[in-house]
Amino acid sequence: MNIPKSVKTYCKKCKKHTEHRLKTFKPGAARAMSKGQRKHLKKTKHGYGGKFKFPIKPKKQTKKPTFIAECPVCHSKRYFVIPKRMKKAEIAAKE
Repeated sequence: MNIPKSVKTYCKKCKKHTEHRLKTFKPGAARAMSKGQRKHLKKTKHGYGGKFKFPIKPKKQTKKPTFIAECPVCHSKRYFVIPKRMKKAEIAAKE
């Protein structure tokens, strides 16, 4: 699905509606020593417990697309999530 490059939405910093530019959101690298990662290592890579097998969960085939909206006036950024699941979402080349 093609999403327009800019969308008019509310800016909390300016306290008015402005035309925000959208960029695709890319998550950063996961922290190596986060609580979940430590818990995972404790379960899997410790002692003589044998091979730990996780229960197989079916993965969801689609995701809700996340973008970063930037205000042109004050340059504040915030998440812009489209609340519909879709397989592919990209920012349109032309408006």
